[in-house]
Amino acid sequence: VQFRGLNQQFSYLLQHCILPNLELSDGFKGEAPPSKRLETSSAKSLMDIGTRRIFSADHDMFRESVRRFWTEEVVPYHKEWEKAGMVSRELWQKAGEQGLLGILVPEEHGGIGGDMLSAAVMWEEQMYSNCTGPGFALHSDICMPYISNYGSKEQIDRFIPQMTAGTCIGAIAMTEPGAGSDLQGVRTYAKKDGDDWILNGNKVFITNGCMADLVIVVTVTNREAKTAAHGISLFLVEKGMPGFQAGKKLEKIGLHAQDTAELFFEDVRLPASALLGQVNKGFYYLMNELPQERLLIADMAISSSEFMFEETRNYVMQRKAFGKTISHLQTVQHKLAEIKTEICVGRSFLDNCLQLHAENRLDSQTASMAKYWASDLQNSVATRCVQLHGGWGYMWEYPIAKAFVDSRVQPIYGGTNEIMKELIARSIVSQK
Repeated sequence: VQFRGLNQQFSYLLQHCILPNLELSDGFKGEAPPSKRLETSSAKSLMDIGTRRIFSADHDMFRESVRRFWTEEVVPYHKEWEKAGMVSRELWQKAGEQGLLGILVPEEHGGIGGDMLSAAVMWEEQMYSNCTGPGFALHSDICMPYISNYGSKEQIDRFIPQMTAGTCIGAIAMTEPGAGSDLQGVRTYAKKDGDDWILNGNKVFITNGCMADLVIVVTVTNREAKTAAHGISLFLVEKGMPGFQAGKKLEKIGLHAQDTAELFFEDVRLPASALLGQVNKGFYYLMNELPQERLLIADMAISSSEFMFEETRNYVMQRKAFGKTISHLQTVQHKLAEIKTEICVGRSFLDNCLQLHAENRLDSQTASMAKYWASDLQNSVATRCVQLHGGWGYMWEYPIAKAFVDSRVQPIYGGTNEIMKELIARSIVSQK
């Protein structure tokens, strides 16, 4: 079934005919939305389906489908994709066929027309699978909203349906060798030439960089603007345009199956139709969309922490030392208690942020708090969980080792956590 929104008739059938007879794999019986749903702290597993009050039975059914996709279509092949440095294009098309791309994009634009919490299900299940290779979240929930929110009808009609189908892979090019979290330091420049633009510059650390068919490029268009922020624009650059070239895949300490590349633009001629939104309004668009990007990173960070906790809990209940499993050791028990408590506190805040964003009430400083707190927690959990695995935690064959190295980038991208603290601090000292 390809989900393209739930109309009233289908919702009725789902609630009254399908769900009452559906037994989900983890034991949650799919009834009409229960009056009391277990919170993460009370559930048997931090990854249980049917928990958390922000979700409904419809979300549970969707999560079951998404979990099956990651289990069957991604997990068995992820090791070979790690060796290749990228996932297959066939995976993207399978995700598109199952309605897992462009969930948040309105149906009238060619997206799925789902809600924020359905998109969150996709983020969370990726982390529960411990497979960081597919750059679906960046494609669907960072790139596509720019086109849907600021693009012309022609741009929306041309790109969104293909991106939803997984036949057009998206990327966004912000970071440069000399400009990371400070977007006002961008040097890539587009100069007007008649009705066209000539683009020059290069970008680095671009997720989906090699595979991308369409790249949203952040560039300077007015060097004389009163501030750098007033002279930035966004352009849609397509694969195959003369002068546009992707460099080799970058070798990272983690995210081995995620395609990350440097991009080069040398006298790329762009038609006027390649401008996304209005000229010199790009920084404004970026500021509008960055809270969702930071929320996405934060939710994936908490979800990864939940996965690592469950992986470690299972390990210590099996690993023996001194004639007993190490879960009998008080020091191990207390460490698990600390980790679970911290995760559950973080999850409570993140669920509140998800709900706020679903109601269009998540502000920039709260999103920055979520991103900084959750990604720092993820790294703290990763370190402690590796320690609880002992020597085996350092072996690549153990899932906790991969989760450990993959977690390290989270406090860096989407704006470093030091920048997040600056943004939070500004909102504090500017208030009387």
